[in-house]
Amino acid sequence: MAKINYEFNKKSLQFEEVKPSFKRRLLKILWVVATGMVFATVVIFLAYTFLDSPKEKMLKREIAQFDLQYQILNERLNNAEMVLNDLADRDDNIYRVIFEAEPIPSAIRKAGFGGTDRYSKLEGYKNSDVIIYTAKKLDKIVSELVVQSKSFDEVFEMAKNKTKMLACIPAIQPVSNKNLKRLSSYYGYRTDPIYKVKKFHEGIDFSAPIGTPIYSTGDGVVKEIKKSRRGYGNRILIDHGYGYQTFYAHIHKFKVHKGQKIERGQVIATVGNTGKSTAPHLHYEVRKDGKAVNPIYYFFNDLTPEEYETVLELSTRPTQSLD
Repeated sequence: MAKINYEFNKKSLQFEEVKPSFKRRLLKILWVVATGMVFATVVIFLAYTFLDSPKEKMLKREIAQFDLQYQILNERLNNAEMVLNDLADRDDNIYRVIFEAEPIPSAIRKAGFGGTDRYSKLEGYKNSDVIIYTAKKLDKIVSELVVQSKSFDEVFEMAKNKTKMLACIPAIQPVSNKNLKRLSSYYGYRTDPIYKVKKFHEGIDFSAPIGTPIYSTGDGVVKEIKKSRRGYGNRILIDHGYGYQTFYAHIHKFKVHKGQKIERGQVIATVGNTGKSTAPHLHYEVRKDGKAVNPIYYFFNDLTPEEYETVLELSTRPTQSLD
């Protein structure tokens, strides 16, 4: 029931009902409305701040699920990366070694990808860090897979050419040496026969009579033939491909010419005593990628395991070279 106000009329000496003016009633209504709006605003603010709507709850559940899925995806990417690293390790240390190929440098395997703004579209979200991290890892794996795929293509081509490669690798002794008595000086530091000082001997010497046949130790092409009365004397350089070259010095007579294709076991020259030589012999070198290596390690085609062990033991004894 509405409250009724009265006031005393001094003229009529009576209490009379006071009726509020329109303005006063309007102000009262406005005050009630304003108060209600303020209250409603406070309630709505508190509700939106501390309480979730059904839609918000659903979205939060979806975000949590997405976050979980990203974590699972990252675990799977980590496993894939481990498998890829294992493949790369086998590729470098097994497959490419078998075919005498250099391992792929780490700088190439881990090469960068994309530009600075590659992931700019993924920034600005609550879970941007997780998304960008996953995207980077995926791009890294894809990049490494491309490198690994190309490497396997190379290994496949090398495997197809394996027979040819094995025929080209120096694998026999350059002179007939069944009893192993012709090996007179080995690879390493030896005493120079003329200057009597220690000098690094980049090959091995086979003592043999003048005219003894010299054989090519692998398939290849005669790259150089040179006649000389100094140093190594008459010499032949054969390029076998795959980074291999063999060098034959102090030759008496040549049996091949420059540019000629030759096969393993083919007679290319005869033993002589030309150049700085103290006795008839063949100076023989094996070069891999331009550097002299120990030729003994390449006699695996015509030595038994027992003979190979004997040669290795003999090579450790101090000797004097013949050139």
